[in-house]
Amino acid sequence: MSAVDAIVQHHRALRIERDADPTATPADGTVQAVAYAAARRLGFVDGDAQCVAQAWARRSAHRPFDPADWPDDPADFGFDPPAARFAPCPHRLGLYAVLPDAAWVARLARAGVPTLQLRFKHPDPQRIALEVRAAVAAVRGTPAQLFINDHWRDAIDAGAYGVHLGQEDLDALTTDDLARLRDSGLRLGLSTHGYAEMARAWRVGPSYLALGAVFPTTLKVMPTAPQGPQRLAHYARVAREVPTVAIGGIGLAELPAIAASGVGSFAVVRAITGADAPEAAATSLMRAWARLQTGAQERRAGEGL
Repeated sequence: MSAVDAIVQHHRALRIERDADPTATPADGTVQAVAYAAARRLGFVDGDAQCVAQAWARRSAHRPFDPADWPDDPADFGFDPPAARFAPCPHRLGLYAVLPDAAWVARLARAGVPTLQLRFKHPDPQRIALEVRAAVAAVRGTPAQLFINDHWRDAIDAGAYGVHLGQEDLDALTTDDLARLRDSGLRLGLSTHGYAEMARAWRVGPSYLALGAVFPTTLKVMPTAPQGPQRLAHYARVAREVPTVAIGGIGLAELPAIAASGVGSFAVVRAITGADAPEAAATSLMRAWARLQTGAQERRAGEGL
C-alpha cells in the first residue's frame, strides 16, 4: 500500500465525496507532496489540502512519519501567537443563539441563554443602528453576552459585548479598521470553513473561532460542503487555544456528535427560532449540553486526562 493510500485509508471518515479528487497523485516522494495528494483524495479543497500538507511536513520534521497520525497541534499548522489579540471571552460560551432582531434577543436573554448574536438584515443604516442599540439594551441586566453580526461600527457605538464577522467582512477591513475594532475592547468572533480560513483568522487574534458548517443548512448558500463532526473534531483540536463554536444544521439530535468533537460551544438558528416553543427549546438544548459536558469531563477524569 502506498503512503497516500495509507493516509486515505486511516482517515476515510474525513472524506467529502463532492470535493474529492480520486486521481490525485504526489508530485514527488516528500511528505508534503504525499500528504497533499491524500488530502485531495479525501476531499479537502485546494487551500485546505495545502495547509494539511504543510502541517504534515512540519509534524514529520520532529517525529517519524505515521499515516495514522493526522496533524492536530497548533504548531503543525503554524498557529503561532498572533502579534495582537482581541479581548478574550469565555472558553465555553454554551448555547449560542443566532437571532433575527432585538425582540428575539430580549426573549432569549430572559430565558437564560448565555450567548446571543443579533443577525439583523436591513437596507437602511439608521434602522440597523436602532436595532443594534435595542438589542444591546435588551441584554442589559442579564448575564447574556451579545455579539452583533456584521455591523461592527454600530456595535462599538452601542457598547455591545462583541461582534461576529464572516470571511467576506474580514476582506473588507483595513488595517486601521482592525486596530479600531481591537482598541474598542469588543470581542471578535470569525467564521471559518476549513484549515485555510482558520489559519487566516488565527493571525487576526480573534476572541473565538466559529467552525462549520458542520451539517447541511438551508439558511444560506454555503461556499463549502458540510464538514461533518469528524472534521470538526480535528479543527477543534488545532484551535484549542481559543474558544470554538460549532455552527451549521445543529439541533438536539446533533448535540452528542458536537459535544464529542471537543468544541466549547454550539450555535443554533432554526432549532430555536423555528421551534413552536422557543424558550422551551432553548432550555432543552442547554440541559442536554450540560449533561453531555458533564459526561465528557467524567470520561476524561476516568482516563486520567
